Amino acid sequence: MNKTVRIALVALLCVGAAACTKKQETKPQAPQQPETTTAPAQPGAGKYTAADLDTDACLKQRVVYFDFDKDEVKPEFQQIMQCHAKFLQDVPTSRMTLDGNADERGTREYNLGLGERRGNAVSSALQANGGSASQINVISHGKEKPVCREHNEDCWSKNRRVEIVYTAT
Repeated sequence: MNKTVRIALVALLCVGAAACTKKQETKPQAPQQPETTTAPAQPGAGKYTAADLDTDACLKQRVVYFDFDKDEVKPEFQQIMQCHAKFLQDVPTSRMTLDGNADERGTREYNLGLGERRGNAVSSALQANGGSASQINVISHGKEKPVCREHNEDCWSKNRRVEIVYTAT
């Protein structure tokens, strides 16, 4: 190889090597705060105990209402599902029964099925939030156990429900 080609080749290698190296920028980092542990800010944020069933505002809510002819848990009941699921996790000896109910409209068989589907919907919501299926039992009463006996929408809406009943804690 002649001298000119060698010089050109070395120059090309030097330029290529220089182009491949990047200048590393250092950014000043904010000083890190030491981690501190604080107590839960709200009731139920810590670990539940059996005594919380009667004192915790969220756990005291034990009725889930449904729209007419529907078996999906409404979004406004998601907080209740989270509280009760957390209770099931924190108190593994606890057991609950989900009593599914329907209003008086429809046949006995249809309402028994609807009450069961509603109970299963609440069970699924609890399990999705960490509750254990082995702690949950679903029963359907259909239209046999109304809380209101008038024949109007306001009354019927009170009968379309699942009641959470703790059977062991």
